[in-house]
Amino acid sequence: MTDTSAPTAVSASASAPVLDALVIGGGAAGLAGALMLARSRRDVLVLDAGAPRNAPSPGVHALLALDGIAPAELLARGREDVRRYGGRVLEDPAVAARREEDGTFTVTAASGAEHRARRLLLASGVRDELPAIDGLAERFGRDVVHCPYCHGYEVRDQAIGVIASSPMAVHSALMFRQLSADVVLLENGYEGLDAEGLALLTARGVRVEPGRVRRVLTAVDAITGVELEDGRVLPRTALAVQTRLAPLPAMGEAILPGLGLALEEHPSGMGTYLAADPMTGATAVPGVWAAGNLTNPMAQVAPASAAGGMAGAQINADLVMSEARAARQAAVPAAG
Repeated sequence: MTDTSAPTAVSASASAPVLDALVIGGGAAGLAGALMLARSRRDVLVLDAGAPRNAPSPGVHALLALDGIAPAELLARGREDVRRYGGRVLEDPAVAARREEDGTFTVTAASGAEHRARRLLLASGVRDELPAIDGLAERFGRDVVHCPYCHGYEVRDQAIGVIASSPMAVHSALMFRQLSADVVLLENGYEGLDAEGLALLTARGVRVEPGRVRRVLTAVDAITGVELEDGRVLPRTALAVQTRLAPLPAMGEAILPGLGLALEEHPSGMGTYLAADPMTGATAVPGVWAAGNLTNPMAQVAPASAAGGMAGAQINADLVMSEARAARQAAVPAAG
């Protein structure tokens, strides 16, 4: 079994073994990509922090045949799948990367260890940035939810308050209205609500509550409501919030710049992302692929895993063709 403890810091050298592929991030996308590569008999290493985005949640939902599985259990099973085919996983997150003159890549991990690889798969995911409301973060993943498909069923028929914080506010409120007849949109100082959106909310019986939210009220480990800045208390048993999504700091500040890549604002307005081919995961830098929430902030576990698997297959195919061309070129002088 692979040792997931932090390795001793070593530096890569020209004579060090070069991996076929290195995967930065060991969530659903990264592990699916590594699994595809390992099953193709590629020497693949996954560098991961061991702290998945969905860790606060008691279960992963809308995942066929595994609905409700605990995030830690899903992660453990995915790692074991990769190891069964010879792949390696280290809990030693990547902190920097660079492209070498020979076209390979050097990735530096938090321990100081350096790893060289012929191809990279970036799949470190994103983090959720919540509005600065007292008590909100402590309930996130339980009775504070962000996705109607991931956790909406678990708050069905409850008194739901949707905290407006992005251009997705109206859409979010309408989605949760499908799950409960008692939905209130908490305006919370957001100024992006337009007449069309308000008309749609009114038509579906969603009231807009003015005023900023001061804090989340709880009792016996459950939400009981929210207190507004003017002192009013609105009873609620669940809250929905549009989080702003951003890649992990090391990805945006060191890894992507070191590879010649950069984040962009997502068209939805919900955060930043790395642009990549939606089918293959190929980025603008040859030899680098990306998958999962890093490229599609709205992807749930299933589509993130599918994208990772596709990227892994594309990496293997790229290596196959590169090796075939090299073998053909090497054979030309001998044939002459």
